[in-house]
Amino acid sequence: MSRHLPRAAELGLIGCHVCGQVCRAVDADGDIQACPRCGSTLHRRKPAAYTRTWALLIAGFLMYIPANVLPIMRTASLGDIDDNTILSGVVELWVKGSPGLAVIVFCASIMVPMLKFLALGTLLISCRSGSNWARRQRAKLYRLVELVGYWSMLDVFVVALLTALVRFGYFSLVEPLPGVVFFGLTVVLTMFASMCFDPRLIWDGKEDSDD
Repeated sequence: MSRHLPRAAELGLIGCHVCGQVCRAVDADGDIQACPRCGSTLHRRKPAAYTRTWALLIAGFLMYIPANVLPIMRTASLGDIDDNTILSGVVELWVKGSPGLAVIVFCASIMVPMLKFLALGTLLISCRSGSNWARRQRAKLYRLVELVGYWSMLDVFVVALLTALVRFGYFSLVEPLPGVVFFGLTVVLTMFASMCFDPRLIWDGKEDSDD
């Protein structure tokens, strides 16, 4: 059965997007009051959330292409020199007897970034169109994107780990290559894109019985 629950704007309330404090707005727009907890300026919605998120998401995707094409590390052992991309590095880990680490790196470096691009793109398009489809599920999807986003740096950590293994004699030489820089930029840009997106946009638009 369709029902309409009062929204924060109708109750004169506004939530701080920095610390989450719920405050009573002082005007119709709620754009001039400062949060009593952290002092941040309150907004009904983050300013230019769509534009900033799209810009950062597209920039992150552009960085993701060279991150996968360019080699991320060079390993040398007994005169054998190999330059590995992310994918070839996964294959190398698998062949060298580390299938668990290979799966982790593949998920963190290939699957997670692609899923973040798809998830944020879906959220942006559905919110811009005013869709009331699966609002609760989309809100959970956004929280999941925020949660797993930080683990995307795992591939950079693996390069650092392999460099450290030189001390134990597993490799004679390990060098990070330009692909690591582009991959790091991809992770940072997608993290900023997630931060710029305002999940409150999910609840804008017409009401339905979805909840």
